[in-house]
Amino acid sequence: MIIDLHTHGKLSKKSVFDPEYFRQMVYEAKENGLDALALTEHFNTLNFFGMYAALDEMYPYNGHYYDADGLKIFPGMEVDIAETGHILLIGRKEEILEVRAALEPYTREGHFIPFRQLLDLADSRGLWKIGAHPFRRSTPLHHLSPELLVRLDAVDFNAKDIYVQGEEAYRALITPFAAGLGLPVIAGSDSHQCLQYGSVLNKLEVTCETMEELRAAVRLGAYTLEVSHCLPVKVKASVMMKKLLKEMRGEAPSRDEEAEYLV
Repeated sequence: MIIDLHTHGKLSKKSVFDPEYFRQMVYEAKENGLDALALTEHFNTLNFFGMYAALDEMYPYNGHYYDADGLKIFPGMEVDIAETGHILLIGRKEEILEVRAALEPYTREGHFIPFRQLLDLADSRGLWKIGAHPFRRSTPLHHLSPELLVRLDAVDFNAKDIYVQGEEAYRALITPFAAGLGLPVIAGSDSHQCLQYGSVLNKLEVTCETMEELRAAVRLGAYTLEVSHCLPVKVKASVMMKKLLKEMRGEAPSRDEEAEYLV
Protein backbone atom coordinates (compact mmCIF):
# COMPACT_ATOMS: atom_id res chain seq x y z
CA MET A 1 0.00 0.00 0.00
CA ILE A 2 1.32 3.42 -0.95
CA ILE A 3 0.44 6.21 1.47
CA ASP A 4 1.26 9.87 2.08
CA LEU A 5 1.13 10.66 5.81
CA HIS A 6 1.09 14.47 5.73
CA THR A 7 -1.50 16.14 3.51
CA HIS A 8 -3.95 19.02 3.59
CA GLY A 9 -7.46 19.31 2.22
CA LYS A 10 -7.56 23.07 1.69
CA LEU A 11 -5.43 25.63 -0.10
CA SER A 12 -4.82 27.54 3.14
CA LYS A 13 -6.08 28.00 6.69
CA LYS A 14 -8.21 30.96 5.61
CA SER A 15 -9.81 29.16 2.68
CA VAL A 16 -13.23 27.58 2.92
CA PHE A 17 -13.38 23.85 2.32
CA ASP A 18 -14.26 23.39 -1.36
CA PRO A 19 -15.64 19.92 -2.21
CA GLU A 20 -14.69 20.28 -5.88
CA TYR A 21 -11.15 21.36 -5.02
CA PHE A 22 -10.88 18.34 -2.72
CA ARG A 23 -12.26 15.95 -5.35
CA GLN A 24 -9.52 17.19 -7.69
CA MET A 25 -6.99 16.52 -4.92
CA VAL A 26 -8.30 12.96 -4.59
CA TYR A 27 -8.09 12.43 -8.35
CA GLU A 28 -4.49 13.66 -8.51
CA ALA A 29 -3.49 11.63 -5.47
CA LYS A 30 -4.67 8.49 -7.24
CA GLU A 31 -3.00 9.58 -10.49
CA ASN A 32 0.27 9.80 -8.54
CA GLY A 33 -0.05 6.19 -7.39
CA LEU A 34 -1.42 6.73 -3.89
CA ASP A 35 -3.68 4.12 -2.33
CA ALA A 36 -4.18 6.12 0.85
CA LEU A 37 -3.37 9.35 2.63
CA ALA A 38 -3.66 10.86 6.08
CA LEU A 39 -5.63 14.11 6.03
CA THR A 40 -3.69 16.23 8.52
CA GLU A 41 -5.31 19.62 8.02
CA HIS A 42 -4.30 22.40 10.43
CA PHE A 43 -6.34 22.20 13.64
CA ASN A 44 -6.95 25.97 13.61
CA THR A 45 -8.00 26.18 9.99
CA LEU A 46 -11.22 27.99 9.14
CA ASN A 47 -14.18 25.77 10.13
CA PHE A 48 -12.25 22.58 10.92
CA PHE A 49 -15.39 20.73 11.99
CA GLY A 50 -17.21 21.81 8.85
CA MET A 51 -14.52 20.17 6.73
CA TYR A 52 -15.23 16.79 8.30
CA ALA A 53 -18.97 17.37 8.08
CA ALA A 54 -18.52 17.96 4.35
CA LEU A 55 -16.44 14.79 3.99
CA ASP A 56 -19.25 12.86 5.69
CA GLU A 57 -21.55 14.06 2.90
CA MET A 58 -19.05 13.26 0.15
CA TYR A 59 -17.70 9.81 1.02
CA PRO A 60 -18.62 6.74 3.09
CA TYR A 61 -16.73 6.37 6.37
CA ASN A 62 -16.25 2.85 7.78
CA GLY A 63 -15.06 3.78 11.28
CA HIS A 64 -11.40 3.93 10.25
CA TYR A 65 -11.14 5.81 6.94
CA TYR A 66 -13.17 7.50 4.22
CA ASP A 67 -13.41 5.65 0.93
CA ALA A 68 -12.86 8.49 -1.52
CA ASP A 69 -13.49 6.82 -4.87
CA GLY A 70 -11.08 4.03 -3.93
CA LEU A 71 -8.57 6.23 -2.07
CA LYS A 72 -8.41 5.61 1.69
CA ILE A 73 -8.42 8.83 3.70
CA PHE A 74 -7.40 8.41 7.34
CA PRO A 75 -8.56 11.31 9.55
CA GLY A 76 -6.04 13.52 11.29
CA MET A 77 -4.88 17.06 12.01
CA GLU A 78 -1.74 19.15 12.44
CA VAL A 79 -1.41 20.91 15.80
CA ASP A 80 0.80 23.86 16.81
CA ILE A 81 2.48 23.61 20.22
CA ALA A 82 3.51 26.38 22.60
CA GLU A 83 7.24 25.64 22.37
CA THR A 84 7.14 26.08 18.56
CA GLY A 85 6.61 23.12 16.27
CA HIS A 86 3.83 21.08 14.70
CA ILE A 87 2.56 17.62 15.64
CA LEU A 88 0.54 15.39 13.30
CA LEU A 89 -2.20 13.36 14.98
CA ILE A 90 -3.89 10.51 13.10
CA GLY A 91 -6.71 8.25 14.28
CA ARG A 92 -10.41 7.55 14.11
CA LYS A 93 -12.57 10.52 13.15
CA GLU A 94 -14.39 10.51 16.48
CA GLU A 95 -11.15 10.74 18.48
CA ILE A 96 -9.72 13.40 16.18
CA LEU A 97 -12.85 15.54 16.62
CA GLU A 98 -12.85 15.02 20.40
CA VAL A 99 -9.23 16.13 20.70
CA ARG A 100 -9.88 19.08 18.39
CA ALA A 101 -12.76 20.17 20.63
CA ALA A 102 -10.45 19.97 23.65
CA LEU A 103 -7.97 22.22 21.80
CA GLU A 104 -10.47 25.06 21.34
CA PRO A 105 -8.80 27.26 23.99
CA TYR A 106 -5.42 26.81 22.25
CA THR A 107 -6.07 27.85 18.66
CA ARG A 108 -4.40 31.30 18.67
CA GLU A 109 -0.70 32.07 18.34
CA GLY A 110 0.73 32.82 21.74
CA HIS A 111 -1.82 30.48 23.32
CA PHE A 112 -0.93 27.11 21.78
CA ILE A 113 -1.01 23.99 23.92
CA PRO A 114 2.22 22.88 25.67
CA PHE A 115 3.88 19.84 24.08
CA ARG A 116 3.54 17.59 27.14
CA GLN A 117 -0.13 18.41 27.49
CA LEU A 118 -0.78 17.60 23.83
CA LEU A 119 1.05 14.28 24.14
CA ASP A 120 -1.07 13.36 27.16
CA LEU A 121 -4.25 14.34 25.33
CA ALA A 122 -3.33 12.35 22.22
CA ASP A 123 -2.34 9.30 24.25
CA SER A 124 -5.65 9.38 26.11
CA ARG A 125 -7.41 8.88 22.73
CA GLY A 126 -4.88 6.43 21.27
CA LEU A 127 -3.84 8.75 18.43
CA TRP A 128 -0.73 8.26 16.28
CA LYS A 129 1.71 11.10 17.01
CA ILE A 130 4.18 12.23 14.33
CA GLY A 131 6.67 15.08 14.69
CA ALA A 132 6.13 17.25 11.62
CA HIS A 133 9.14 18.70 9.73
CA PRO A 134 11.49 18.64 12.76
CA PHE A 135 14.19 20.72 11.06
CA ARG A 136 12.02 23.36 9.39
CA ARG A 137 13.60 26.71 10.12
CA SER A 138 10.33 28.43 11.07
CA THR A 139 8.75 25.59 13.09
CA PRO A 140 11.43 23.11 14.23
CA LEU A 141 11.11 20.32 16.79
CA HIS A 142 14.74 19.29 17.29
CA HIS A 143 15.16 21.86 20.08
CA LEU A 144 12.62 20.17 22.36
CA SER A 145 13.31 17.89 25.31
CA PRO A 146 14.27 14.31 24.28
CA GLU A 147 12.17 13.16 27.24
CA LEU A 148 9.11 14.40 25.36
CA LEU A 149 10.26 13.71 21.80
CA VAL A 150 10.64 9.98 22.52
CA ARG A 151 6.90 9.86 23.18
CA LEU A 152 6.28 10.49 19.48
CA ASP A 153 5.64 7.51 17.20
CA ALA A 154 7.60 8.81 14.18
CA VAL A 155 9.11 11.90 12.58
CA ASP A 156 8.22 13.46 9.25
CA PHE A 157 10.51 13.31 6.17
CA ASN A 158 8.88 16.33 4.60
CA ALA A 159 8.87 17.17 0.89
CA LYS A 160 8.93 20.92 1.43
CA ASP A 161 12.02 20.70 3.64
CA ILE A 162 13.75 18.37 1.20
CA TYR A 163 13.08 20.99 -1.48
CA VAL A 164 14.47 23.85 0.61
CA GLN A 165 17.46 22.09 2.18
CA GLY A 166 18.27 19.36 -0.35
CA GLU A 167 17.69 15.64 0.09
CA GLU A 168 21.22 14.71 1.12
CA ALA A 169 21.50 17.55 3.63
CA TYR A 170 18.08 16.84 5.08
CA ARG A 171 18.78 13.12 5.44
CA ALA A 172 22.00 14.02 7.27
CA LEU A 173 19.90 15.95 9.80
CA ILE A 174 16.85 13.77 10.27
CA THR A 175 18.44 10.29 10.20
CA PRO A 176 20.66 10.66 13.30
CA PHE A 177 17.98 12.72 15.04
CA ALA A 178 15.38 9.97 14.63
CA ALA A 179 17.86 7.20 15.42
CA GLY A 180 18.89 8.93 18.64
CA LEU A 181 15.26 8.93 19.74
CA GLY A 182 14.56 5.41 18.48
CA LEU A 183 11.86 6.69 16.13
CA PRO A 184 11.04 5.70 12.55
CA VAL A 185 11.02 8.27 9.75
CA ILE A 186 7.91 8.51 7.56
CA ALA A 187 7.29 10.49 4.37
CA GLY A 188 4.84 13.35 4.01
CA SER A 189 4.31 15.59 0.99
CA ASP A 190 2.74 18.39 3.08
CA SER A 191 0.58 19.14 0.06
CA HIS A 192 -2.00 21.93 0.05
CA GLN A 193 -2.08 21.78 -3.72
CA CYS A 194 -2.43 18.66 -5.86
CA LEU A 195 0.79 19.12 -7.86
CA GLN A 196 2.78 18.14 -4.77
CA TYR A 197 1.40 14.59 -4.48
CA GLY A 198 3.93 11.90 -5.30
CA SER A 199 6.94 13.98 -4.26
CA VAL A 200 7.55 11.56 -1.36
CA LEU A 201 5.82 8.23 -0.65
CA ASN A 202 5.65 5.48 1.95
CA LYS A 203 5.50 2.04 0.31
CA LEU A 204 4.13 -0.41 2.86
CA GLU A 205 4.70 -4.13 2.51
CA VAL A 206 1.12 -4.77 3.68
CA THR A 207 -2.31 -3.29 3.09
CA CYS A 208 -3.64 -1.57 6.21
CA GLU A 209 -7.27 -1.03 7.12
CA THR A 210 -6.80 0.84 10.41
CA MET A 211 -4.55 3.44 11.95
CA GLU A 212 -3.34 0.81 14.41
CA GLU A 213 -2.24 -1.43 11.52
CA LEU A 214 -0.45 1.51 9.90
CA ARG A 215 1.36 2.37 13.11
CA ALA A 216 2.37 -1.27 13.63
CA ALA A 217 3.72 -1.60 10.08
CA VAL A 218 5.83 1.52 10.50
CA ARG A 219 7.06 0.42 13.92
CA LEU A 220 8.17 -2.91 12.42
CA GLY A 221 9.91 -1.16 9.52
CA ALA A 222 7.68 -2.90 6.97
CA TYR A 223 7.90 -0.02 4.51
CA THR A 224 10.28 2.00 2.38
CA LEU A 225 10.51 5.72 1.65
CA GLU A 226 10.59 6.87 -1.94
CA VAL A 227 11.62 10.36 -3.05
CA SER A 228 10.58 11.32 -6.57
CA HIS A 229 13.28 12.61 -8.89
CA CYS A 230 10.65 15.24 -9.79
CA LEU A 231 10.36 16.49 -6.19
CA PRO A 232 11.95 19.91 -6.83
CA VAL A 233 9.62 20.59 -9.75
CA LYS A 234 6.55 19.25 -7.94
CA VAL A 235 7.13 21.32 -4.81
CA LYS A 236 8.18 24.49 -6.61
CA ALA A 237 5.20 24.31 -8.96
CA SER A 238 2.86 23.68 -6.04
CA VAL A 239 4.27 26.58 -4.03
CA MET A 240 4.00 28.94 -7.00
CA MET A 241 0.46 27.82 -7.80
CA LYS A 242 -0.61 28.17 -4.17
CA LYS A 243 0.86 31.68 -4.03
CA LEU A 244 -0.96 32.67 -7.22
CA LEU A 245 -4.29 31.26 -6.06
CA LYS A 246 -3.97 32.98 -2.69
CA GLU A 247 -3.18 36.29 -4.37
CA MET A 248 -6.27 35.89 -6.56
CA ARG A 249 -8.32 35.40 -3.36
CA GLY A 250 -6.71 38.38 -1.66
CA GLU A 251 -4.83 36.26 0.91
CA ALA A 252 -1.40 37.24 2.20
CA PRO A 253 1.41 34.64 2.46
CA SER A 254 1.65 32.86 5.80
CA ARG A 255 4.67 33.32 8.09
CA ASP A 256 5.86 29.84 7.08
CA GLU A 257 5.67 30.66 3.38
CA GLU A 258 7.47 33.96 3.80
CA ALA A 259 10.22 32.35 5.86
CA GLU A 260 10.78 29.23 3.77
CA TYR A 261 9.55 29.34 0.21
CA LEU A 262 8.73 32.76 -1.16
CA VAL A 263 11.99 34.59 -0.54
